[in-house]
Amino acid sequence: MTQEERQLLLIDLCARMPYGVKVENTSFSEPQIHTLFGRVSDDEFLMLETYKSVGGEDYRRVIDDVHYTGYLESIKPYLRPMSSMTEEEIEEYRNLSDEVIGSYGPYHHEFTAHCVRLGIKPDNPHECVDGFLNMEAIDWLLANHFDFRGLIPMGIALEALEGMYKTK
Repeated sequence: MTQEERQLLLIDLCARMPYGVKVENTSFSEPQIHTLFGRVSDDEFLMLETYKSVGGEDYRRVIDDVHYTGYLESIKPYLRPMSSMTEEEIEEYRNLSDEVIGSYGPYHHEFTAHCVRLGIKPDNPHECVDGFLNMEAIDWLLANHFDFRGLIPMGIALEALEGMYKTK
């Protein structure tokens, strides 16, 4: 992992902590899935065991709260690709985009300049709103575990398993 990737992962994990992001922890002989909930130091995180093997039909049930620590180099978050958004999520995200367009107006000079920087004609503001600073939309993406930074293709995050994060 390069220093830039390490810094990007650190920033991303810290932003996702309040939302219960699940991570693969490779600190053990066999990787385990944990839920990130705190930070001990610059590169050490606190995690709660998410799945515990107990055998039989109930093999993915947590029996006790078991806490672990892990270092940045040994954890990868499970994230949802942007392409996995459901129709309802797309609509919800678009509504957040409409709030940005409405607050700035599609022809507001800051919004227009942003579109031009992205090489998009501002006659369709929805095409360039994704990159426009909208903290509510960013919080929504974090809370719904979307990989809006492209960490999965970089190999520093994993694609979330089916049903790992329940969608609305």
